[in-house]
Amino acid sequence: MSRFRPERMKSLRKQKGWSQSELSRRSAASQQTINRLEKGDTDHPRDLLQIARVLGTTPEYLMGETDDVGAVGEDRLPYTPPPADDRILEIPVIDLAYGMGGTYLDGVDPEARSEPFPLSFIRRYTKANASDLVIADGLGDSMAPTIGSNDQMLIDRSVDTLRIADQIWAFSFGGVGMVKRLRPRPDGSIAILSDNPAVPEDRAVDGELHLVGRVVAIVRKV
Repeated sequence: MSRFRPERMKSLRKQKGWSQSELSRRSAASQQTINRLEKGDTDHPRDLLQIARVLGTTPEYLMGETDDVGAVGEDRLPYTPPPADDRILEIPVIDLAYGMGGTYLDGVDPEARSEPFPLSFIRRYTKANASDLVIADGLGDSMAPTIGSNDQMLIDRSVDTLRIADQIWAFSFGGVGMVKRLRPRPDGSIAILSDNPAVPEDRAVDGELHLVGRVVAIVRKV
């Protein structure tokens, strides 16, 4: 009885210089599936044919039925992985426009630069146009541990309506730029919440709070 040979799959992947996530992208199998296969947690993988084609081999080789790594049956067509979307978005990076502890917006003209980001990376978090996106540095510790003072935030400015409570937003409150969680209250006010339990809750009433955009991703610097 044939049994899946995880060491063969892992060896072929490493020969190509691919990570598990790269093999996942090329084969359309999830990274969890790739990891589970290489650990030998399953004997009959569902995505075997697709993975074998991407690795340039056959299901029979991965199942240990043959030692011919490159044997391709006449009934199989060569697999061509879809081209990677390598388009680049130029997104402005603002160093001091928004602060988690509160940075004044009035009169502040921070130097902004544009940096290229792969479209595939941005699309993990938002479908917004590049003109509606900005990268901002975190300042302060009021949102710790969710956001650190050296982290970067991807802010989607196309989202300007508070519909779901406790999402993280960039906004202006009394002329101060902030990044906090917002929660609508039954009385029409909005609770301004910090993830740091040492920072007390604040509250905004009608007209005091102006939404800039929702924080859709946090990039942690290491």
